[in-house]
Amino acid sequence: MSGDESQAWFDLVESLRAAGKRLGENTAHLDATERSDAFRALLRGLHHQLARFEIDRERPEPVPFNGWRTKFFMDNPDTRYWVADVRGDRQYRLTGHPGDAAYMSITAYAAASGEVTAASRIDGDQLGFDASGAYSLLVGGTRPDDGAWLPLPEGNGQLWVRHFHDDEAADRHGWCAIEPVSPPRPPPPIDPARFQYQLRRLAKTVEVIPAAFAAVEGQVTPNTVHHWTEMAGGAAYTEPGIHYQRGAWRLEPGEALVVEGETVPCRHWNIVLYSRFLNSLDYRHRRVSRTGATARVNDGRYRFVLAAEDPGDADWLDTEGRPAGLFVLRWLQAVQAPPLPSTRVCQIDDLRSRR
Repeated sequence: MSGDESQAWFDLVESLRAAGKRLGENTAHLDATERSDAFRALLRGLHHQLARFEIDRERPEPVPFNGWRTKFFMDNPDTRYWVADVRGDRQYRLTGHPGDAAYMSITAYAAASGEVTAASRIDGDQLGFDASGAYSLLVGGTRPDDGAWLPLPEGNGQLWVRHFHDDEAADRHGWCAIEPVSPPRPPPPIDPARFQYQLRRLAKTVEVIPAAFAAVEGQVTPNTVHHWTEMAGGAAYTEPGIHYQRGAWRLEPGEALVVEGETVPCRHWNIVLYSRFLNSLDYRHRRVSRTGATARVNDGRYRFVLAAEDPGDADWLDTEGRPAGLFVLRWLQAVQAPPLPSTRVCQIDDLRSRR
């Protein structure tokens, strides 16, 4: 090999080989559809990481996050995200429009020693909007005499913009943009050491993806729901203030899982179905998620039916015929912890006969 960059490239290629080998071994007991889906999830994860491989903290750009081609670890189709990599010693101006989002937030994250923290945040309640509904926010640097401002943590960090939608398919979508306040100097054409570091970091990320898929198998008892406290408080780049409930289904042909529970007052809530490989199901063509606005809520209670076929229930969620999968309920700024829903397995035909 000619140098360190060659070795870094070789390490990346080797990580792809190792990830494929491990994923193949982990999914050997599954049918061809599930095995193919596993490798598609791995490819989407790689695509996700490549989409954000080249970053420019001097002149950052908000990159759309977790689109349908780049799903990575529990994406949420009812929320639109953008991520920008920033420097703590710079000042930027973030502009945008929330569209018809029910709630929006902007959060600055800091990462140190493997831990991620939400260092500062501001939401739509604190932003000033002009007559068109657009906003302008100073990020980093010193606090201005007037206007909205978000401090940045020391060192390098990430800025996340989130738009939570009650009806993502019908809502008008928003946008955001970011520019440095002071024009930066042109950077070097390439930093070899930095490039090699990024290649090796990408290699390590790819290698852990199959392990993350495999770890899910024993984390949730099939056909139950539990409180998911590990995701609270902004950990792993989550939105602070969300109460998570995670469940799983395991069904035989002709069976359905009925999930019934009580709502609590909150800013926004939804339920999303996922594959065992942590990708949301095909929300572009199927009903795989519902929100507090699109669900049928009676006397403060919801009822979802997870099944491969429509049982004639208004709140059917399409499992795509998968024998097993995961689902997550997210409660944003709930006034109290939502109670766990009840679950029961029944025959789809029985649900139809009781209509």
